[in-house]
Order: sequence, then structure tokens, then C-alpha cells
Amino acid sequence: MARQHARTLWYDRPRYVFMEFCVEDSTDVRVLLEDHHIVFSCKNADGVEMYNEIEFYAKVNSKDSQDKRSGRSITCFVRKWKEKVAWPRLTKEDIKPVWLSVDFDNWRDWEGDEEVELAQVEHYAELLQKVSTKRPPPAMDDLDDDSDSAEATTATSDGRIAEE
Repeated sequence: MARQHARTLWYDRPRYVFMEFCVEDSTDVRVLLEDHHIVFSCKNADGVEMYNEIEFYAKVNSKDSQDKRSGRSITCFVRKWKEKVAWPRLTKEDIKPVWLSVDFDNWRDWEGDEEVELAQVEHYAELLQKVSTKRPPPAMDDLDDDSDSAEATTATSDGRIAEE
């Protein structure tokens, strides 16, 4: 059976590069991470072998990196060797494979705004605290109950409105 490339999303952070191999219900997952490249393989729900090999843009710390499997994907947290250096691309070569895309939902320009990121984290924590605080439901006493006093109307077969 032929191999296929797993659709892969990636994004950059000051200390890590994140990669998500999008394979639902994966089995036989293998992630071989070395300082200059990663080899990913698994089988998808249909038994098709998925295989990706990526030579990194820059050196990584393979000993301080991790991967996590979920039902929908395998995410790799790869520690950069040189922190706070932005990667313009994931691969060493300036050629983007068809199966590799930037994860724009998680991508952001982070250079020079660690304080902004910390402020955002604090802001989100405050919002979560407000949302998680349960309050009593609003009183519904002020709603008028017009259903008893209003006259119901219906349309007749010839389109005229008849009162009940």
C-alpha cells in the first residue's frame, strides 16, 4: 500500500515551533525527532500509512521537545535551539510542500511583544473568572403574559383573517 503525506499545520513561538499532523483515529504513531529533522509516521482510520519527513529551518533541542496524540491529530512541541529567533518557514529548503500549511488560527507576530502576550493572558484569565462565576438567573416577573388577553387570529382558506 502506498504512503501518503499527513496534512501538517505549523506555527512559531519564541521558544517552540508547533506542528500538528492532522490524522484522525491514528494508530502505530511514531515520531522520531532529531536536532535537524523530524520523521512522522502512522496509519489512519482506513489503514493507510501516513509519512512526513521534515528538515527543520534551524536546529532544535530534540531532548526538550514533546508530542501529544489526540483523536484528531498528533501535535509536536519542538523546542528551538536559539530562542526568540523567528522562523520564516518550517523547512530548511525554501520550497513549501503541498501538505504543509501555516496554522493561521494560532500564528501571530510575537517578536518584541512578550509584555503584550502576558497582558493578554492575564486579560483572558480575568474573563474566564467572570464567565465561570455563576450568578442567579434573571427574574422573569416583569414579562407580560398577554397570551390570555390577546385575541387569536387565523387565516381562512380564502385568505381572509378570522377572529376566534
